[in-house]
Amino acid sequence: MMKTSPSHKNLLPFPVIAAASAGNTDAINAVLKHYEGYIATLSTRQLYDENGNPHLCVDPELRRRLETKLIAKILKFKVA
Repeated sequence: MMKTSPSHKNLLPFPVIAAASAGNTDAINAVLKHYEGYIATLSTRQLYDENGNPHLCVDPELRRRLETKLIAKILKFKVA
């Protein structure tokens, strides 16, 4: 039985990548779902309330921009 290393557990399957690069909407959504935590982390900003208390929250505009860039790169990706 072949053991997989921890780094291989969270990889997207090749058929999903190939389908996403071909424009399959379900596959693109699967890729976005796979990276949603990472995108949320990247788009988290520290904001301050009226009393000057800091709060962490996800910037929805930045999150959408990152998702849009990911989709554009997916569609440009060439599967050999």
